[in-house]
Amino acid sequence: MAWIKALLALLVSATLTWVLNSKQGDLPPFGKFLSPFVGFWQNAEASDAQATQQELTLPGLKAPVQVRFDDRRVPHVFAQNDHDLYFAQGYLTARDRLWQMEFQTHVAAGRISEVVGARALEYDRFQRRMGLPFGAQKSLEAMMADPTTRTVLEAYSAGVNTYINGLTAKELPFEYKLLDYTPEPWQPLKCALLLKLMAWDLSGRSDDLRLSNALNKYGPAITNDLFPSYPTREDPIVPVGTPQDFTPVPVPATPPTFAAALSDKVPTREPDADLGSNNFAVSGAKSATGFPMLANDPHLQLNLPSIWYQIQLTAPGVNVYGVTIPGSPLVIIGFNQQVAWGVTNVGADVLDWYQLKFKDSTKSEYWHDGRWKPVRRVVERVKVRGLPDRLDTVLYTHHGPVVYDNDEKVFNKQTPIRHALRWTAHEGGNEVKAFYGLNRARSYADYTAALQYYAAPAQNFIFASAQNDVAIWPNGKFPLKWTDQGKFILDGTNPAHDWQGWIPSTHNPHVHNPARGFVSSANQFPAGPDYPYYLGWSFATWERGHRINERLATMQNATPDSLRLLQLDNLNLNAQLMLPRLLALVKPQQLTVAQRRTYDNLRQWNYFYDADAIAPSVFDLWYGNLVKRLWDDDFGAAATGLEMRFPPRDRTNNLLLTQDTSRWIDDRRTPERETMPQLVQASFQFATDSLERKFGPQGPAWRWANQKSTDILHLAQLTGFGRMDLEVGGGAAIVNAISERNGPSWRMVVALGPQVKAYGVFPGGQSGNPGSAHYDDMIETWRKGELNELIFLQKPDEKNPRVKAGLALKP
Repeated sequence: MAWIKALLALLVSATLTWVLNSKQGDLPPFGKFLSPFVGFWQNAEASDAQATQQELTLPGLKAPVQVRFDDRRVPHVFAQNDHDLYFAQGYLTARDRLWQMEFQTHVAAGRISEVVGARALEYDRFQRRMGLPFGAQKSLEAMMADPTTRTVLEAYSAGVNTYINGLTAKELPFEYKLLDYTPEPWQPLKCALLLKLMAWDLSGRSDDLRLSNALNKYGPAITNDLFPSYPTREDPIVPVGTPQDFTPVPVPATPPTFAAALSDKVPTREPDADLGSNNFAVSGAKSATGFPMLANDPHLQLNLPSIWYQIQLTAPGVNVYGVTIPGSPLVIIGFNQQVAWGVTNVGADVLDWYQLKFKDSTKSEYWHDGRWKPVRRVVERVKVRGLPDRLDTVLYTHHGPVVYDNDEKVFNKQTPIRHALRWTAHEGGNEVKAFYGLNRARSYADYTAALQYYAAPAQNFIFASAQNDVAIWPNGKFPLKWTDQGKFILDGTNPAHDWQGWIPSTHNPHVHNPARGFVSSANQFPAGPDYPYYLGWSFATWERGHRINERLATMQNATPDSLRLLQLDNLNLNAQLMLPRLLALVKPQQLTVAQRRTYDNLRQWNYFYDADAIAPSVFDLWYGNLVKRLWDDDFGAAATGLEMRFPPRDRTNNLLLTQDTSRWIDDRRTPERETMPQLVQASFQFATDSLERKFGPQGPAWRWANQKSTDILHLAQLTGFGRMDLEVGGGAAIVNAISERNGPSWRMVVALGPQVKAYGVFPGGQSGNPGSAHYDDMIETWRKGELNELIFLQKPDEKNPRVKAGLALKP
């Protein structure tokens, strides 16, 4: 009997040990996770962990490297050669952000199933079928063929791996313990994958399928009327009338119209439409110091850890400060002693779909240019945690991958079945060489030389120099297209529908030292109708760009604070344009007492989306619901059975302002004929009723900050590791473009001159460790609209009261 009890006790102990040290579904192995020796407890950091002088010996360094840390844990790196500079950058970034940088490369490569199992399988398939790893490999080949960028990538990777190789189980970042996996060696390919992930976020949206469905349903006259190729309200980045310093090359002729096949495939995910950015620079004639100033605030999804990492990199020939994406070497946005630069997304049409004609059900050949051409097959092996590997065959044509070749539930609303994808992210570019040049730039000539290497995602590169230059180039690889090519699905059998080459990079839109004394961008049209090439038909609405230009035009004796306050501007030009019209259509006598109070509040509103204002909550719901009532019966998926989009805001506003009897006002799903005043009244009542149901009677609870509810979530959306319900104003299409999940991911202002001064902040912290005081210590500064002065050291032993810690790295 005793031996049976002993055996049972041993069996229970063994089972419990196995359960506690094995991942059970979505739960971590709690034995390891809670262990006081190697578990998450070990990730807590003392608040003064970096306030010391330390020394490390790192194999792989060629010479000693000095690192100073300021009070925000920003490393200031002083190396004696390029190899050691980027080795140290890789090591230090991995020390602070290893899980983030590796997780994001898994996302780009379609390898999340390896970590979380089968629930991510369709996501992984889609990433691979879209060709992100394919494009990354093409870019890597270009980068590794250049000796300079090869040194950068290999040194950075060696630094990351030196950190990984020195990790013990207890030192693993918290997320590895929670998700129960370990880091793998870093390779230069991972740096390329990060660039492709940014290309997807910033250039991966496409309305080709949606507009083709609209074209087939309503015909070309209506489609061209509701979806014009240039809006009536616009303030382009390169002002209309700017002299061109090039002779345009011939543009391909427009072929006969191609009617794409209708598609009703409705999947679920695509890049966020609200992503945007601002940048602007004023010349010395407009500044208080007589030298240019530059500001940049890229709008991206707000996450913890932050998308950006601050660093200063100093070696012979370079002393640069700014932000980088963890996992990517160099500085992406920043400044040195002579120049400053920043970026916003261009949003050009660089992703097109081609309808294919296969020879037979084997899909081994497709028809193009009068003959059958072979299909290339690539087998993707997707590893799935806890399950056998999944083999997935992707078809490739000369256009690019066929993202879905069979009828199935696809992952993304914009993806037509049996169509090939042509996308600039599949091209080989050397963006690392572009940033290498920008980091070392001293003049406008250096800046333009660096941009020649940049391919994707296309960005508006703004520039200022101490030589009193200001400039902006919407820059990247742009296909040479006929007007509206790619606005609709293209004919994959017709060579006239192929991309016919590239716009010469020197012909990209640009302006240098304009007479108005400033340059700016906010994702609007890069140029006006006088630009000789077609870049796309749909860009960000005009409001942010126009408001920035409106304020810059009157700005004199500008200081860094002038530019900071412009970044925080909360005026909503769409409300300023549309609210008087909507109020005039409301019949106050038909309102309840409570609704009349809201109506009166709106009449007194100044159109600013401030955190404490009530009117923005009402107008945002009112206008949004009115647009839905106007278009949903004609373009909504539920009503039409088709994947389409609503007409753009500019066209919608023109209808609301001037077309009281438009056919589109009537809701064809109801027997009665609706009028414009009825739609406006009903949507107003919807807005007030919604807010009352959510917050109770009109009062402080209706504040815009409550209604918008901005959240900064953990990158893997781990509960409890983000910051919820931030008290901030702003909103989409406002200069201060803080929405529910997106916003200024980095605010920077640089004042050039004999002693450059710079200021910046991002909504997070330098550390990716939730147990660190530097995980989110800059959020409050960011929330209040303040900036930290950036410490720009000139030598490693320079005295500064905010720099107290140091790290000596020795070979």
